[in-house]
Amino acid sequence: MLLVAAAPAERPINVVGHAWAPFISPMGEPFRARTATDDTLARWFDQADRNHDGQITPGEMQADADRFFATLDSDGDGEIGPEELIHYEWELAPDIQLSSRLRRRPGEAAPAKAAEDGEQLAKDRRYRRGDGEPDSLSGLQGAARYGLLNMPEPVAAADADFNRTISRTEFQQAALARFQLLDSDRRGALTLDALQAKWTIVLGTLHQRKRQKESVDPRVAVPVPLDR
Repeated sequence: MLLVAAAPAERPINVVGHAWAPFISPMGEPFRARTATDDTLARWFDQADRNHDGQITPGEMQADADRFFATLDSDGDGEIGPEELIHYEWELAPDIQLSSRLRRRPGEAAPAKAAEDGEQLAKDRRYRRGDGEPDSLSGLQGAARYGLLNMPEPVAAADADFNRTISRTEFQQAALARFQLLDSDRRGALTLDALQAKWTIVLGTLHQRKRQKESVDPRVAVPVPLDR
């Protein structure tokens, strides 16, 4: 909380949604603001809190992950394969792409030769700030710009055995691991107030990056598989 309190002269940090970015849930689901005051984190929380008792348990976290897994597993074979992962990155959550040249809105057609020139593609993946995105997010990668965890590609990161497919079991195990990361005080349940406090601290830290580039991102996560 020191990071938030350290700059009283700055504009208050807002946790509601922004037109230039979604809130990316811990499992990678994008929640986009519908209005200027839409709290996208709260929308995800209300969805995951299945019995609406004001807290998310490990079982609810895994159930919400399982629901999203069914969306990602479009052919219903019990795995998120390479093509389904591409669909996620290009269609469901294009916001997580690292390059503004590659990133496009949901439903927009992919460039015809997007993957033909490997060298050019690698150059294009150098991150550049998107329209409206604040300077404080420059340098962060993918979904790490928009979520509670510093995780550039949350769906691909669930591939525990690095075999380029993600099973339902792997996705549920990842949900449990991410619950434990968020449940830092080991209460066994997540509350909206606690998550919003974490998010405010994250935004406060990112806000400081405008003036202090060496500021440390307080979030923790796991690496993205490199061999895809």
